[in-house]
Amino acid sequence: MDNNYLEEERYVRAQKRVKQIKGFYWHLFWYLVVNIFLLAIIYKNLGANENFFDYSHFSTPFFWGIGLFFHWLGVFGRNIVFSKDWEDRKIKEYMDKDKFV
Repeated sequence: MDNNYLEEERYVRAQKRVKQIKGFYWHLFWYLVVNIFLLAIIYKNLGANENFFDYSHFSTPFFWGIGLFFHWLGVFGRNIVFSKDWEDRKIKEYMDKDKFV
């Protein structure tokens, strides 16, 4: 295979990964900005006997936070348990076992 082709493939994969990470951080930025803004408006408009720590005030951050968590999981959480390092260790372990058989 042509070496330039392999370099281009690596570049495209790296570029895709950077876009995924950048997308997550923009998602996180807007999550913080919008929810701080919403909570500030809610706090400012509280009635005399209203409690700020009401479920309805935090439902948007809560459910959006679930979506943000899954976005994080999709970007950074790949192979949390079965990472590349884990694969390499297991392969080495089985190769070492196989030497003695």
